[in-house]
Amino acid sequence: MAKIITVRRSVFSANERVAAENRTLLDRNGVRLVNVMGAPGSGKTTLILATAPLLAPLRCGVIEGDVAGDLDAREAEAAGLPAVQVNTGGSCHLRADMVAEALRAMPLAELDLLFVENVGNLVCPAGVSLGEHANVVLSSTPEGDDKPEKYPAVFRTADAVIVTKAELAELAGFSLAAFEARLRRLNALAPLFVVSARTGAGMAGWAAWLRERAGGGLT
Repeated sequence: MAKIITVRRSVFSANERVAAENRTLLDRNGVRLVNVMGAPGSGKTTLILATAPLLAPLRCGVIEGDVAGDLDAREAEAAGLPAVQVNTGGSCHLRADMVAEALRAMPLAELDLLFVENVGNLVCPAGVSLGEHANVVLSSTPEGDDKPEKYPAVFRTADAVIVTKAELAELAGFSLAAFEARLRRLNALAPLFVVSARTGAGMAGWAAWLRERAGGGLT
């Protein structure tokens, strides 16, 4: 008979401990951390860079998570944002310890809000705490309107959901009604923003939501 091993402690316990430490550090410095998740090409970097100027006078920074390379961090720095690149070396999501290391390189005393651009993926980052104050999930119109149904975990726990590349919706055959119906079966509370970071459409509402929560304390 095969031996059965019962694991009584969560395999995520170490990550949760570091995430709590991250949250304490951020709170002590008055910084709110927003975990931005989405598939590759969903427009995470573009959205962050277009959002930051709309949040003034809040001071923003960004932690960029990628398997390899520093293209996004260099783009953020060129836009005037303090940026730290985290390369996971193959891991499909960021962990709390990776963010902890990045926080040590960040000028936290000079920031109010810190974006974490997670590795492009709608599966692996779901449920992995980083010490964030809010989880935001992006889905672009060219990806289709079925993503909440296919990747329920990440949408179920989102504090806000953003449909990006709104200008391509008609061309991509994207149905906002279908997307929202699928989302609401999982998450009835998260606000849904439909934006185009390229044209600016819908960006004011998203920025206002984020500014209100950053200014009043994301929970």
